[in-house]
Amino acid sequence: MSSTTNKVIKDGLWYNNPIFVQVLGICSTLAVTNNLRNTLIMVLGVSFATSMGSLTLSVLRELIPRKVRMIVQVLVLSFYVIIIDIVLRAYLPAISKQLGPYVGLIITNCILMGRAEAFAASNPPGLAFIDGLFNGLGYGWVLLSIAMIREFLGFGSLFGIKIMGDGFTPWTIMVMAPSAFFLVAIALWIANNYKAKAEASHKAASAPHAQGTSAAVGTSSAKPAATGGNA
Repeated sequence: MSSTTNKVIKDGLWYNNPIFVQVLGICSTLAVTNNLRNTLIMVLGVSFATSMGSLTLSVLRELIPRKVRMIVQVLVLSFYVIIIDIVLRAYLPAISKQLGPYVGLIITNCILMGRAEAFAASNPPGLAFIDGLFNGLGYGWVLLSIAMIREFLGFGSLFGIKIMGDGFTPWTIMVMAPSAFFLVAIALWIANNYKAKAEASHKAASAPHAQGTSAAVGTSSAKPAATGGNA
């Protein structure tokens, strides 16, 4: 795996995570994360649309006139979102009914347009596909983590399977949309705090090495003192 590909994967999953860093896709966090099953379907749909949309737009990037590029991007991304909607209606009608309009609203997710404009428009197809896929997965693992907490505390279940006994009192707030705001804020705080500490540790670790290198260079470049000869 090349260093460029490795960087794209790490950026999508963590360093440039769509939610932690770019703060995109927050609306769907409120809409579907009270249920793990629905969240998983949404994550798969967004990852599919982002990766395939980025791949297609990267292939066509030399053929799309700059003045109409955003219209073409919306058209291409809408095509893949419609495919997702049709597949769900055909094979998972119950989930499609539960998600309602949110599947169609995948096209309004800023992650799709953001990756199309910021990356796919100027990079080769293979790299654009990887970027779209791992940005979708980076978005996805955050949503699934939030959905797990909300469903567990709000319903006492995971993927619809009852975990807690009859004595469990559901947290009503976790079923409501505002709880997603609180959890996203906490997740942002934890992630950014961790990144800040990691960067500080890295700088502290590299500082002695840099000082030692500078000292060594200074010593080697110093000229020996001149000695006087006999008169």
